Amino acid sequence: MNRDVATKEQKIKTYSFKVVLERDGDGWRAYCPALEQIGGATWGKTREETLKHINEVVQVIVHELIEDGEPIPEDLKISDEPLVSVTV
Repeated sequence: MNRDVATKEQKIKTYSFKVVLERDGDGWRAYCPALEQIGGATWGKTREETLKHINEVVQVIVHELIEDGEPIPEDLKISDEPLVSVTV
């Protein structure tokens, strides 16, 4: 067994953020109030495309915050159990 390999069990957390979706001219704008100041906003031609984009943006920001050891904004819900989010 290689002793250099970390054997720590990783905890899974699910972060749920509020997202605001608005009509913007011929398209849509979405932003996450808790992350907007650090780039948590995007646009798209359709509502579905915009929701997909904001999901991707939020995921990237959270991963970067974790990698950099920065705190995750507190305006969210955290679960120690895996969750599935569905927007309809």
